[in-house]
Amino acid sequence: MHVFPSEVADRLSDVAPQMFDQVDAMVDRMVDVLLRTEPAYRELDLVELRRSSRAGLAGGVRSLVGLAGGTSEVHSSEAREVGRRRAAQGIPLEAVLRAYRLGGQITWETLLAVARDSGAANDTLLVEVAGSVWRTNDVECSALAEGYREEQRRLDSVDEAARSHVLDGLLEGRGGDPSFVRAASELLGMPLAGRLLAVVAIPDAGGTAPLVDPAAGLLRRGVRSVWGERSGAQVGVVALGTRRSTDVLGWLRAMATGPVGVSAEVEGAGGVATAYRLAETAARTLPVGTRQVVTIDDRLPEALLSNSPEISSRLVGQSLGGLLELPEEEQGVLLETLAAFLAADGSPTRAADELYCHRNTVMHRLRRIESVTGRKVTDPRARLLWQLALLIAPQLRAARPAA
Repeated sequence: MHVFPSEVADRLSDVAPQMFDQVDAMVDRMVDVLLRTEPAYRELDLVELRRSSRAGLAGGVRSLVGLAGGTSEVHSSEAREVGRRRAAQGIPLEAVLRAYRLGGQITWETLLAVARDSGAANDTLLVEVAGSVWRTNDVECSALAEGYREEQRRLDSVDEAARSHVLDGLLEGRGGDPSFVRAASELLGMPLAGRLLAVVAIPDAGGTAPLVDPAAGLLRRGVRSVWGERSGAQVGVVALGTRRSTDVLGWLRAMATGPVGVSAEVEGAGGVATAYRLAETAARTLPVGTRQVVTIDDRLPEALLSNSPEISSRLVGQSLGGLLELPEEEQGVLLETLAAFLAADGSPTRAADELYCHRNTVMHRLRRIESVTGRKVTDPRARLLWQLALLIAPQLRAARPAA
């Protein structure tokens, strides 16, 4: 570490902390230049690009503050991790190095601007700082390139069969074996010790997967994941890191073209097998062809019904009874009315508003429902049974011709 003369250190101590107020402007400038001059960076999610730019630039400012106090360290490990991430994202090494050097340039120019605006004399003292700034930048660029090449070698050496074997092991419950988890984390290039999600997507009748290259889509947003196929479905394990699960859900919804189920968060690889079962259950509660992404918590009642098909079938038969034997047109009208009535918390007036009809029409239909089901709309238990039965209403009509 370079030690400055006292007058240089004093001047840097006055100026460097003021740069923290300029970080937002530094990020704006860096992102603008990258998007204009580096086509590869346009493929990244803008939020991820700004987040990573902010982390790098703020780190550079902290290094300058440390230089003034004689405690600064080169952040080689962070630079190496950036290199690994950009290699996995497919950004050319030359573009990544140019971006890193751009960050050094913006940091240095901001330091000079802040020093000039402060109006103090002896700004020439800061010229001595320039050498240290660029030496640090060179060291970090070397670490970045090393991390980039390490990730490239790892990606080139990973056999798809080995990746699939490791994913199968996680889904089958081997996440409790520390040696397996270490090997899996290294082979997959993703952390398995933190917060994880499982995702299951059901292909359409032609076998087309609902998520196209989800690993790349999430990686552009700074989220690592591994994907494969199991039981005819597309299956993924997502490492959340510091991201919120709601962010990942939003990205999956933007990508999905079919039914997708997502587990609750689990902590560490030991919970992946459970997460997989929950995600699969959530996915299979959705009708085939539905473009929808749901979590298991969104579909708890449906999950209970789908896991007990015999009980579900009996519940539907007992609660809706003769309603399902009516002509299709009348059946549809009565099911729609019943759903609106239950959603309106038993208010015929509010149900009529929802259905754009007169309250008396709703009352007439409710009496018809009571007649064919043998249950009263005023009975709380009947309402509960009807609500559960209607949760699988999309499957009812499809099942009727085969009955």
